[in-house]
Amino acid sequence: MARFRALKKELEIVLAQEDWETQILALGLDPEVLTSPLLALRLSKSEIVCWRAVEALGLVAARLADSRMEKARILMRTLMWYMNEESGNLGWGIPEAMASAMVRSERLAMEFHTILASYIYCDASCDGNYLDHPALRRGVFWGLGELARKRPELVEPAMRFLVAGCSDEDATNRGLAARAIGILAEGGRIIDDE
Repeated sequence: MARFRALKKELEIVLAQEDWETQILALGLDPEVLTSPLLALRLSKSEIVCWRAVEALGLVAARLADSRMEKARILMRTLMWYMNEESGNLGWGIPEAMASAMVRSERLAMEFHTILASYIYCDASCDGNYLDHPALRRGVFWGLGELARKRPELVEPAMRFLVAGCSDEDATNRGLAARAIGILAEGGRIIDDE
């Protein structure tokens, strides 16, 4: 436990720095060792530390995917578990971390992009992933927008989810859904049939 607290404190200091990504890599630690403290730091009182912890989780997942894909899958499934109400965990920052991982790793994106999209839409064939909490859906809409920048072909199938998101009860979610659609359109990924 002392090692966890010490590493968490060290990472908190690193994440507050401008060159946080370089410093995390310079630690030379196994990505698996970084996961638990980063999951804790995504709930930091410091907004910048919180956000960078989320980004760092994506970095860790991508590094794992480069060398130990099954370990990366386990991390992604752990993130998915955090999104599940039954887990008892808080899902804050988790969709953003998943998206960060998928932006950084094509292999993870290929396997998990449909799961990320499933959190924002529910219809007659709903698979039960829809997030009832509007603030948690924000992370998904944001994440799909970021993924659209890097891997638009993986976000295109979620277009109907994004269009439905433009009618979301939450104004921020409506804006983020429109942003993701705009990113796809800007890249010429939306074809007008008229």
